[in-house]
Amino acid sequence: MNRSGMWLGRALTLLLMAPVALALTGCEDPDDMDRLSPAGEPAAEGQAAVPNGIDPLSAPTFAEARDAGEAEIQVLYVASGGFAGTDEDGRLTGVTVELLREFGRFLEAEYGIAATVRFQEEGHWPTFYQRVRYSEGGVFGIGNVTITEPRRGELNFSPPYLDNVAILMTHEDVPELEAMEEISEAFGELTGLMYTGTLHEVRMEDVRDRHFPDMPTMTISTNDQLVGAVASGDGYFGYIDVYNYWRAVEEGAPLRRHAVGDDASEQFGVIMPHSSDWSEPMEAFFQRDGGLTDSEWYRELMREHLGEALAGLLQGDDA
Repeated sequence: MNRSGMWLGRALTLLLMAPVALALTGCEDPDDMDRLSPAGEPAAEGQAAVPNGIDPLSAPTFAEARDAGEAEIQVLYVASGGFAGTDEDGRLTGVTVELLREFGRFLEAEYGIAATVRFQEEGHWPTFYQRVRYSEGGVFGIGNVTITEPRRGELNFSPPYLDNVAILMTHEDVPELEAMEEISEAFGELTGLMYTGTLHEVRMEDVRDRHFPDMPTMTISTNDQLVGAVASGDGYFGYIDVYNYWRAVEEGAPLRRHAVGDDASEQFGVIMPHSSDWSEPMEAFFQRDGGLTDSEWYRELMREHLGEALAGLLQGDDA
Protein backbone atom coordinates (compact mmCIF):
# COMPACT_ATOMS: atom_id res chain seq x y z
CA MET A 1 0.00 0.00 0.00
CA ASN A 2 1.36 3.45 -0.89
CA ARG A 3 1.63 6.32 1.60
CA SER A 4 -1.56 8.05 0.41
CA GLY A 5 -3.44 4.78 0.82
CA MET A 6 -2.12 4.41 4.35
CA TRP A 7 -3.35 7.91 5.16
CA LEU A 8 -6.80 7.14 3.72
CA GLY A 9 -7.08 4.11 6.00
CA ARG A 10 -6.05 6.17 9.01
CA ALA A 11 -8.44 8.94 8.02
CA LEU A 12 -11.46 6.62 7.89
CA THR A 13 -10.57 5.13 11.26
CA LEU A 14 -10.17 8.58 12.84
CA LEU A 15 -13.47 9.81 11.45
CA LEU A 16 -15.28 6.79 12.91
CA MET A 17 -13.55 7.37 16.24
CA ALA A 18 -14.11 11.13 16.39
CA PRO A 19 -17.30 11.14 18.52
CA VAL A 20 -15.69 8.75 21.00
CA ALA A 21 -12.41 10.64 21.09
CA LEU A 22 -14.13 13.79 22.29
CA ALA A 23 -14.90 12.02 25.57
CA LEU A 24 -11.46 10.53 26.14
CA THR A 25 -8.88 11.86 28.57
CA GLY A 26 -5.10 11.40 28.50
CA CYS A 27 -3.51 7.97 28.81
CA GLU A 28 -1.55 7.69 32.03
CA ASP A 29 1.87 6.04 32.02
CA PRO A 30 2.78 4.89 35.57
CA ASP A 31 6.48 5.38 34.77
CA ASP A 32 6.03 9.03 33.83
CA MET A 33 3.37 10.33 36.22
CA ASP A 34 2.82 11.33 39.80
CA ARG A 35 -0.43 10.76 41.66
CA LEU A 36 -3.09 13.35 40.92
CA SER A 37 -4.51 15.49 43.69
CA PRO A 38 -8.25 14.87 44.19
CA ALA A 39 -10.75 17.00 42.29
CA GLY A 40 -13.33 19.16 43.94
CA GLU A 41 -11.19 20.43 46.83
CA PRO A 42 -12.13 23.86 48.22
CA ALA A 43 -10.18 26.72 46.71
CA ALA A 44 -7.56 28.43 48.82
CA GLU A 45 -8.27 32.01 49.88
CA GLY A 46 -7.87 34.32 46.89
CA GLN A 47 -7.75 31.41 44.44
CA ALA A 48 -10.44 30.61 41.87
CA ALA A 49 -12.40 27.40 42.43
CA VAL A 50 -11.22 24.44 40.38
CA PRO A 51 -13.79 23.52 37.69
CA ASN A 52 -15.42 20.10 37.89
CA GLY A 53 -13.47 17.43 36.04
CA ILE A 54 -10.14 19.26 36.30
CA ASP A 55 -7.43 17.49 38.33
CA PRO A 56 -4.70 20.00 39.17
CA LEU A 57 -1.23 19.02 40.32
CA SER A 58 0.90 20.35 43.16
CA ALA A 59 4.67 20.59 43.45
CA PRO A 60 7.17 22.64 45.52
CA THR A 61 7.56 26.34 44.87
CA PHE A 62 10.92 27.61 43.66
CA ALA A 63 11.52 29.17 47.08
CA GLU A 64 10.85 25.82 48.77
CA ALA A 65 13.12 24.03 46.29
CA ARG A 66 15.99 26.44 46.99
CA ASP A 67 15.60 25.95 50.73
CA ALA A 68 15.47 22.15 50.43
CA GLY A 69 18.11 21.84 47.71
CA GLU A 70 15.86 19.44 45.81
CA ALA A 71 12.48 19.30 44.09
CA GLU A 72 10.25 17.01 42.10
CA ILE A 73 8.65 19.09 39.36
CA GLN A 74 5.63 17.97 37.36
CA VAL A 75 5.25 18.37 33.60
CA LEU A 76 1.94 17.85 31.80
CA TYR A 77 2.26 17.33 28.06
CA VAL A 78 0.08 16.90 24.99
CA ALA A 79 1.59 14.41 22.56
CA SER A 80 2.79 16.02 19.32
CA GLY A 81 5.12 14.44 16.78
CA GLY A 82 8.67 15.67 17.20
CA PHE A 83 7.82 17.68 20.32
CA ALA A 84 6.50 15.18 22.86
CA GLY A 85 6.03 11.47 22.23
CA THR A 86 7.60 8.04 22.55
CA ASP A 87 10.37 6.81 20.28
CA GLU A 88 10.71 3.28 18.86
CA ASP A 89 12.13 2.12 22.20
CA GLY A 90 9.14 3.48 24.12
CA ARG A 91 11.10 6.37 25.66
CA LEU A 92 9.40 9.74 26.01
CA THR A 93 11.32 12.35 24.03
CA GLY A 94 10.95 15.31 21.66
CA VAL A 95 11.95 18.97 21.50
CA THR A 96 9.88 20.19 24.44
CA VAL A 97 10.45 17.07 26.55
CA GLU A 98 14.23 17.42 26.23
CA LEU A 99 13.91 21.17 26.84
CA LEU A 100 12.36 20.47 30.26
CA ARG A 101 14.91 17.78 31.04
CA GLU A 102 17.66 20.29 30.28
CA PHE A 103 15.89 22.78 32.54
CA GLY A 104 16.16 20.22 35.34
CA ARG A 105 19.91 19.96 34.78
CA PHE A 106 20.17 23.75 34.69
CA LEU A 107 18.50 23.99 38.11
CA GLU A 108 21.19 21.84 39.67
CA ALA A 109 24.07 23.62 37.92
CA GLU A 110 22.81 27.15 38.56
CA TYR A 111 20.95 26.91 41.87
CA GLY A 112 22.12 23.66 43.47
CA ILE A 113 18.62 22.16 43.24
CA ALA A 114 18.61 18.41 42.57
CA ALA A 115 15.53 18.31 40.34
CA THR A 116 13.53 15.25 39.35
CA VAL A 117 11.30 15.91 36.32
CA ARG A 118 8.10 13.84 36.16
CA PHE A 119 6.03 13.73 32.97
CA GLN A 120 2.33 12.96 32.60
CA GLU A 121 0.37 12.90 29.35
CA GLU A 122 -2.94 14.72 29.02
CA GLY A 123 -4.70 13.77 25.80
CA HIS A 124 -7.31 16.54 25.70
CA TRP A 125 -5.82 19.98 25.00
CA PRO A 126 -8.44 22.15 26.79
CA THR A 127 -8.18 19.91 29.87
CA PHE A 128 -4.37 20.14 29.72
CA TYR A 129 -4.59 23.93 29.70
CA GLN A 130 -6.98 24.08 32.66
CA ARG A 131 -5.03 21.54 34.70
CA VAL A 132 -1.87 23.64 34.47
CA ARG A 133 -3.83 26.83 35.12
CA TYR A 134 -5.24 25.53 38.41
CA SER A 135 -2.11 23.72 39.60
CA GLU A 136 0.29 25.03 42.23
CA GLY A 137 4.07 25.35 42.51
CA GLY A 138 6.50 23.62 40.17
CA VAL A 139 4.03 22.44 37.54
CA PHE A 140 4.75 23.05 33.84
CA GLY A 141 2.85 22.41 30.62
CA ILE A 142 4.24 21.61 27.18
CA GLY A 143 1.53 21.60 24.55
CA ASN A 144 2.77 24.17 22.01
CA VAL A 145 0.66 26.85 23.68
CA THR A 146 0.46 30.15 21.82
CA ILE A 147 1.44 33.16 23.91
CA THR A 148 -1.42 35.70 23.99
CA GLU A 149 -2.29 38.60 26.29
CA PRO A 150 -5.60 37.05 27.46
CA ARG A 151 -3.75 33.86 28.38
CA ARG A 152 -1.13 35.87 30.29
CA GLY A 153 -3.99 36.77 32.61
CA GLU A 154 -4.45 33.08 33.42
CA LEU A 155 -0.95 31.59 33.15
CA ASN A 156 2.75 32.33 33.36
CA PHE A 157 4.71 31.76 30.15
CA SER A 158 8.35 31.03 29.51
CA PRO A 159 10.06 33.12 26.85
CA PRO A 160 9.07 31.79 23.39
CA TYR A 161 10.81 28.64 22.21
CA LEU A 162 9.31 28.60 18.71
CA ASP A 163 7.76 30.87 16.08
CA ASN A 164 4.77 29.24 14.40
CA VAL A 165 2.80 29.63 11.18
CA ALA A 166 -0.82 28.47 11.15
CA ILE A 167 -1.82 27.05 7.76
CA LEU A 168 -5.23 26.81 6.09
CA MET A 169 -5.46 23.35 4.53
CA THR A 170 -7.75 21.17 2.44
CA HIS A 171 -7.45 17.92 0.55
CA GLU A 172 -5.02 18.21 -2.35
CA ASP A 173 -7.87 17.92 -4.89
CA VAL A 174 -9.30 21.30 -3.86
CA PRO A 175 -7.97 24.10 -6.15
CA GLU A 176 -5.78 26.70 -4.46
CA LEU A 177 -7.70 29.58 -2.90
CA GLU A 178 -6.78 32.90 -4.52
CA ALA A 179 -8.22 35.26 -1.87
CA MET A 180 -9.93 34.83 1.50
CA GLU A 181 -12.88 36.87 0.17
CA GLU A 182 -13.58 33.98 -2.24
CA ILE A 183 -13.65 31.23 0.40
CA SER A 184 -17.43 30.94 0.75
CA GLU A 185 -17.72 30.13 -2.95
CA ALA A 186 -14.51 28.12 -3.35
CA PHE A 187 -15.09 26.03 -0.19
CA GLY A 188 -18.88 26.11 -0.43
CA GLU A 189 -19.19 22.31 -0.34
CA LEU A 190 -16.68 21.86 2.51
CA THR A 191 -17.14 21.57 6.28
CA GLY A 192 -14.94 23.61 8.61
CA LEU A 193 -13.16 21.73 11.40
CA MET A 194 -13.23 23.42 14.81
CA TYR A 195 -10.34 22.32 17.06
CA THR A 196 -11.89 22.87 20.50
CA GLY A 197 -10.18 25.31 22.85
CA THR A 198 -7.38 26.34 20.48
CA LEU A 199 -6.58 29.43 18.44
CA HIS A 200 -7.32 27.35 15.34
CA GLU A 201 -10.95 27.33 16.49
CA VAL A 202 -10.79 31.13 16.88
CA ARG A 203 -9.36 31.44 13.35
CA MET A 204 -12.16 29.33 11.90
CA GLU A 205 -14.74 31.42 13.74
CA ASP A 206 -13.13 34.52 12.23
CA VAL A 207 -13.31 32.98 8.74
CA ARG A 208 -16.98 32.24 9.30
CA ASP A 209 -17.80 35.68 10.69
CA ARG A 210 -15.89 37.64 8.03
CA HIS A 211 -16.20 35.56 4.88
CA PHE A 212 -18.33 32.41 5.22
CA PRO A 213 -21.46 32.98 7.38
CA ASP A 214 -23.13 29.73 6.28
CA MET A 215 -20.04 27.58 6.91
CA PRO A 216 -20.99 24.14 8.21
CA THR A 217 -18.72 22.98 11.04
CA MET A 218 -17.63 19.84 12.86
CA THR A 219 -15.81 19.73 16.20
CA ILE A 220 -12.58 17.75 16.60
CA SER A 221 -10.19 17.46 19.53
CA THR A 222 -6.84 16.18 18.23
CA ASN A 223 -4.41 16.92 15.41
CA ASP A 224 -4.78 13.35 14.18
CA GLN A 225 -8.53 13.84 13.78
CA LEU A 226 -7.90 17.13 11.98
CA VAL A 227 -5.43 15.67 9.49
CA GLY A 228 -7.39 12.44 9.12
CA ALA A 229 -10.64 14.19 8.26
CA VAL A 230 -9.06 16.51 5.68
CA ALA A 231 -6.96 13.71 4.16
CA SER A 232 -10.05 11.51 3.76
CA GLY A 233 -11.24 13.62 0.83
CA ASP A 234 -14.74 13.76 2.31
CA GLY A 235 -14.93 17.55 2.19
CA TYR A 236 -13.26 19.16 5.20
CA PHE A 237 -10.92 22.09 5.76
CA GLY A 238 -9.26 23.70 8.76
CA TYR A 239 -6.23 25.36 10.30
CA ILE A 240 -3.16 23.44 11.39
CA ASP A 241 0.30 24.34 12.71
CA VAL A 242 2.97 24.31 10.02
CA TYR A 243 5.03 21.56 11.65
CA ASN A 244 2.02 19.21 11.86
CA TYR A 245 1.15 19.96 8.24
CA TRP A 246 4.74 19.38 7.14
CA ARG A 247 5.02 16.04 8.93
CA ALA A 248 1.67 14.84 7.59
CA VAL A 249 2.63 15.65 3.99
CA GLU A 250 6.02 13.98 4.47
CA GLU A 251 4.14 10.84 5.57
CA GLY A 252 2.01 10.93 2.43
CA ALA A 253 -1.15 12.75 3.50
CA PRO A 254 -2.86 14.27 0.40
CA LEU A 255 -3.13 17.85 1.67
CA ARG A 256 -2.99 21.32 0.12
CA ARG A 257 -1.79 24.52 1.78
CA HIS A 258 -3.70 27.70 0.88
CA ALA A 259 -1.08 30.39 1.44
CA VAL A 260 -3.57 33.28 1.43
CA GLY A 261 -4.82 31.97 4.77
CA ASP A 262 -1.40 31.78 6.49
CA ASP A 263 -1.16 33.33 9.95
CA ALA A 264 2.45 33.84 11.05
CA SER A 265 1.75 35.82 14.23
CA GLU A 266 2.30 33.11 16.84
CA GLN A 267 4.96 32.17 19.35
CA PHE A 268 4.88 29.12 21.63
CA GLY A 269 5.89 29.03 25.30
CA VAL A 270 6.06 26.62 28.24
CA ILE A 271 3.16 27.33 30.59
CA MET A 272 3.06 27.55 34.39
CA PRO A 273 0.36 28.45 36.92
CA HIS A 274 -0.20 32.19 37.13
CA SER A 275 1.04 32.32 40.73
CA SER A 276 4.17 30.26 40.03
CA ASP A 277 7.52 31.64 41.17
CA TRP A 278 9.31 29.26 38.78
CA SER A 279 9.22 31.91 36.06
CA GLU A 280 12.41 33.37 37.58
CA PRO A 281 14.66 30.33 36.90
CA MET A 282 12.84 29.68 33.61
CA GLU A 283 13.73 33.18 32.40
CA ALA A 284 17.35 32.62 33.46
CA PHE A 285 17.38 29.28 31.63
CA PHE A 286 16.29 30.90 28.37
CA GLN A 287 18.82 33.73 28.74
CA ARG A 288 21.88 31.57 29.39
CA ASP A 289 24.81 31.63 26.98
CA GLY A 290 23.42 34.59 25.07
CA GLY A 291 20.02 33.03 24.41
CA LEU A 292 18.92 29.40 24.58
CA THR A 293 17.03 29.26 21.29
CA ASP A 294 20.01 30.72 19.41
CA SER A 295 22.39 28.14 20.84
CA GLU A 296 23.85 25.27 18.84
CA TRP A 297 22.47 22.87 21.46
CA TYR A 298 18.91 24.00 20.70
CA ARG A 299 19.43 24.01 16.95
CA GLU A 300 20.75 20.45 17.11
CA LEU A 301 17.78 19.46 19.28
CA MET A 302 15.40 20.81 16.63
CA ARG A 303 17.25 19.03 13.82
CA GLU A 304 17.32 15.74 15.71
CA HIS A 305 13.59 15.63 16.40
CA LEU A 306 12.10 17.57 13.47
CA GLY A 307 14.57 16.95 10.68
CA GLU A 308 16.90 19.37 8.91
CA ALA A 309 14.35 20.93 6.56
CA LEU A 310 11.51 21.51 9.05
CA ALA A 311 13.90 22.74 11.75
CA GLY A 312 15.35 25.23 9.28
CA LEU A 313 11.89 26.43 8.28
CA LEU A 314 10.80 26.98 11.88
CA GLN A 315 14.06 28.71 12.80
CA GLY A 316 14.00 31.00 9.78
CA ASP A 317 17.11 29.53 8.16
CA ASP A 318 17.70 29.89 4.46
CA ALA A 319 18.57 26.21 4.11
